[in-house]
Amino acid sequence: MTSDDGGLDDWTAPGAFEVAPGVQRVPLPLPDDGLRAVNVYVLRHDGGATLVDSGWAIAEARVALADALESLDLSVGDVRRFLVTHVHRDHYTQAVHLRREFGMRVSLGAGERRNLETIKAADRDPLAEQLDQLRLLGAEALADALARVAGDRVPSADWELPDDWLHGGSEVTSGGRTLHVVETPGHTRGHVVFHDTASRLLFAGDHVLPTITPSIGFEPVLSANPLGDFLGSLALVRQRPDAWLLPAHGPVTPSVHARVDELVAHHGGRLDEAEAAVARGAQSAYEVASLLRWTRRERELGDLDPFNGMLAVRETAAHLELLMAQGRLIRADIDGVRRYANA
Repeated sequence: MTSDDGGLDDWTAPGAFEVAPGVQRVPLPLPDDGLRAVNVYVLRHDGGATLVDSGWAIAEARVALADALESLDLSVGDVRRFLVTHVHRDHYTQAVHLRREFGMRVSLGAGERRNLETIKAADRDPLAEQLDQLRLLGAEALADALARVAGDRVPSADWELPDDWLHGGSEVTSGGRTLHVVETPGHTRGHVVFHDTASRLLFAGDHVLPTITPSIGFEPVLSANPLGDFLGSLALVRQRPDAWLLPAHGPVTPSVHARVDELVAHHGGRLDEAEAAVARGAQSAYEVASLLRWTRRERELGDLDPFNGMLAVRETAAHLELLMAQGRLIRADIDGVRRYANA
């Protein structure tokens, strides 16, 4: 779930790689990020192209995108629309910058409105709710460490509202291609995926990733039950016809259903591990997270950098909240810390 997982092979070389007729995958760099790259998908059509996700608004990504489009006999100015899966900076912010220059249309899931409005508010720290929550979860030192690096966050000038909001059940056409918009909250509250049922393709954003488990609920406005939302979204996608998985990070793989089943099994095991940690005496989400292991490298919580430590504690809290909803745990807030016990 944390971005320092390692082993992702999605930044082997710059350029465009065909993954289906009329669809190219363009990996754009993510400097100083363990994920290394974000996949942007180019859907070619007469008169230009539609892009699924846009990359982070940094110079390296702009150059890589322009070079990849040039290899397809396209330019950045030929992009007619960005379909953005969610509001995180590596997916949304380059679309904002390019729209200022070229005027293309930018579309985003309607569930992201509150997140964007919070990010844009000049008088509010976009991480404020996350930091307050970390202190409630018993991670005071971690919250303080994150507060000290507040200047590293993306400037508010990188964010604007989209041209239109996407809703589940609607359809987007790109040339002769029809994309079904599916709301998939969990990773963020407004995450959407785009399902081309005719071509058996699912543009999955960060909802379903092939080699790591997506982080849950890292956003300015916290969801009450992000893991429950995520598992519900996985079930919704599992009910749809199977398709090739076109993820935002990592390689294309042949079955969305197979990976969904793996993710559901992972979280089922993680729920059991969290419940067992409480039985061993851990009370707060921070204490439970300290007893678990993180990434495929089996790291301890203290080995993670502050950002990934935050993701780990928040994900642990999401598991504990779902265990409480299932009647397996009880909780009480004592002296400013949320504490759990076996039911």
